[in-house]
Amino acid sequence: MREETKRDVPLDQLFRALADSTRLRIINLMGEQEVCVCYFTQVIAAPQPKISRHLAYLRRTGIVGARREGKWMHYRLLMPQEPHAASILESTLKAFQQDKDMQRDLARLRRACCGPKSLVEAIGAPVPARVTA
Repeated sequence: MREETKRDVPLDQLFRALADSTRLRIINLMGEQEVCVCYFTQVIAAPQPKISRHLAYLRRTGIVGARREGKWMHYRLLMPQEPHAASILESTLKAFQQDKDMQRDLARLRRACCGPKSLVEAIGAPVPARVTA
């Protein structure tokens, strides 16, 4: 599922990170796979600078990691080391499974990377990779 790397994430910072709807949508999209920033912009329909600002916030909090592959940045969830913080993040991800808006975002992500005239074809964006533990 998510990357093995664990970090200390203070609960107050975690709650602040989860207190924004755009950041929640971003976290939802990374629930089971690594995602390139170009897919966030398409699925969430927000400008790239806004998405990058939220991703930077999540990275500073310690729950998102990134890697570069050529010109593409790939983002993934990092589970906190602290058990309570990890439990909160896992519960949040589980709640997304019952949220219709979050499920619509996941469907849009699948269409963006796998549908006809997808970003893969249009600009050569990489297909999101499954994150394995």
